Amino acid sequence: MLEESELVTGEAVVLDLRVAKLASRALALALDVLLQVALLIGAALILSFTVQTGDESLFVALLLVCLVLVMVGYPVISETLTRGRSLGKMAVGLRVVRVDGGPIRFRHALVRGLAGFVVDFWALGLFGAVAVIVSLCSSNGRRVGDFLAGTLVVRDRVPDGAAHAPIAMPPGLEGWAAQLDLTRLPDDLALASRQFLARFRELRPEASHALGWGLAQQVGNALGTPVPPGVPPWAFLSAVLAERRNRDHARAFQAYVAQTRPGYQPYPGPQAAQPSWPGPQPGGVPPEPPTPPSGTPVPVENPFTPPS
Repeated sequence: MLEESELVTGEAVVLDLRVAKLASRALALALDVLLQVALLIGAALILSFTVQTGDESLFVALLLVCLVLVMVGYPVISETLTRGRSLGKMAVGLRVVRVDGGPIRFRHALVRGLAGFVVDFWALGLFGAVAVIVSLCSSNGRRVGDFLAGTLVVRDRVPDGAAHAPIAMPPGLEGWAAQLDLTRLPDDLALASRQFLARFRELRPEASHALGWGLAQQVGNALGTPVPPGVPPWAFLSAVLAERRNRDHARAFQAYVAQTRPGYQPYPGPQAAQPSWPGPQPGGVPPEPPTPPSGTPVPVENPFTPPS
């Protein structure tokens, strides 16, 4: 059973996040420790060949520098560059976020890294005993570094059913979405929007409204276009992500065809001139009209019904 944490955002909206359990965090830490040990062994071997024989003080000093860089620098750098995920957390599907649900920055990763080395695990942590005790006493499984940095470890991996759920193009937004410059949309913002749409029904109404408008405004600022009047935020995000997916599929298909069938003329994109429909063929049976790359869904009575 998934354990959830009720966190309050800056807009005083309760946000549900799936808190990472102690077992999954321990597995991610074990993977990171194995990588760190491998890095330390490699550094020791390199120093043994480069440092002159007999200069033990220099060898020990450089080894201590490598120890600090690996034990503190590795988690800080990895969590800063990946917005809260080390290699161990990536493998397990975890992510470090702020207590308001936002992505962490360098200062959060630095505080967590220093506290993890000094208090939680190694210097004064009795090989992780302090971190385990504090996590068990915390309702959200937070260790000392999380309390000092104001962070929380949550499950980042989307369930299989939600990950493969298709995002449909809302009716009436096909032409508008075809004119967007989607190269300006960051991958992390697109992922956040996709996760919001996947959990649209699971969030509280006030949380869904606040998060939807916040994400829509961020996406609009990144693309340089505001949310069209009268369009709900979920429909705006669905149109952007559906068009992005369709363009990715079209590019992948054209690249495949270019490799397997040289000289093949691909179907023109949404901004190119559309080929004329050939009309009835011999036999009196008209062919089916071509489907645009963006996909034109069947009209419904209410074009802005929230996704199920």
